[in-house]
Amino acid sequence: MANDNTNVSIMRSGLGRARGLGAAKAGYHHWWAQRVTAVALVPLTIWFIFSLIGLLGASHAAVVTWMASPINLVLMLALIVAMFHHMELGLQVVIEDYVRAEKCRLATLLAMKAVVWLLGLSAAVAALKMGLGG
Repeated sequence: MANDNTNVSIMRSGLGRARGLGAAKAGYHHWWAQRVTAVALVPLTIWFIFSLIGLLGASHAAVVTWMASPINLVLMLALIVAMFHHMELGLQVVIEDYVRAEKCRLATLLAMKAVVWLLGLSAAVAALKMGLGG
């Protein structure tokens, strides 16, 4: 019996032997999340650029009033979440691809995630503070 399995394995192509092995299914969520955030960032970035152009020369009070609009505040928060999540996913790929030492890779990933989360939370708090008039 063992001999028959060996013969079948020899006759299979490299792709046939490799199919189902490796991390191909484990990285699918990460790949998909990167694509979804990239697509979400396109209209959000266009909205943000046009909003900034419209606010050129506006007073601080006008900008605060603009941010107090529920639509603008929600879109700003969506931009912040999508942007920082996309950044985290992209930096994770770069670190995993180029940092070879396992301990150093883990430490770098943890530090990067902590910095991205702190920056994202800071941006969200700033937007909420401005939008809610606090």
